[in-house]
Amino acid sequence: MSGMGRFRLLGEFMQFLRQEKKWWLAPILIILALMSIFIVLTESSALLPAIYALF
Repeated sequence: MSGMGRFRLLGEFMQFLRQEKKWWLAPILIILALMSIFIVLTESSALLPAIYALF
C-alpha cells in the first residue's frame, strides 16, 4: 500500500467516525496500534522477558 493509500484510508475512517457517530472506536484502535508497534519493536529485544513479567 502506498503512502497516499494509507492517508486515504485514514481519511475514510475519520469520515466514517463522524458520519456514524462511533467515536468510541477511535481509542480502541489507537491502543491496538500502539501495542502492535510496541510488540514489533521489542520482538528481537533483550527486554522481552521483562515485558512478559509485567503481564
